[in-house]
Amino acid sequence: MGTAEEDYNFVFKVVLIGESGVGKTNLLSRFTRNEFNHDSRTTIGVEFSTRTVMVGNAMVKAQIWDTAGLERYRAITSAYYRGAVGALLVFDITKHQTYNVVERWLKELYDHAEATIIVMLVGNKTDLAQAREVPTEEAKMFAENKGLLFIETSALDSTNVEQAFETILRDIFSKVQKQQQRSPQDNKVSLSSENPHGASQTPEEKRACCVSL
Repeated sequence: MGTAEEDYNFVFKVVLIGESGVGKTNLLSRFTRNEFNHDSRTTIGVEFSTRTVMVGNAMVKAQIWDTAGLERYRAITSAYYRGAVGALLVFDITKHQTYNVVERWLKELYDHAEATIIVMLVGNKTDLAQAREVPTEEAKMFAENKGLLFIETSALDSTNVEQAFETILRDIFSKVQKQQQRSPQDNKVSLSSENPHGASQTPEEKRACCVSL
């Protein structure tokens, strides 16, 4: 599904959220660079990577933002929820505590993002199934009750990582198509001129468009 980075019809901003240590950064690097870092350090602030993929009949540039899970950094990253059209809420299947706070993360997301944002609950680290603390059915039922997509992944062995991102991008694109049918001229808005690191935008960033759902 991957292709050249230069040509695309849409940019979809997707944020990764959840507690520190659940594997958000490695999900990002596995999807965008097919890499896994065993010594991944806690992300400070916000990082993002991109990957251009074909979704339906359109080229979509997925702009994936990695929002730090540590409590003391959450105030910094709250602004980056704005403009997101999708979110992967990640927990560690081997640490029930990371699942227990999923509802709090959902509240924070809905407090800062558009109400129409598409959310996927992701149980990560299925490669450690012998240490599982969160039953699949429990998380799946929670997701269904909250109207969320649900999948279990392993960034380590790549299980379902592509499927997770492809699924949420397809759902976003489907919503965009419906929006275009209602209002063909209003399917894009300009990206914010702000940069997470305070640097000026590149020409590519300036011409990028982000779908507003």
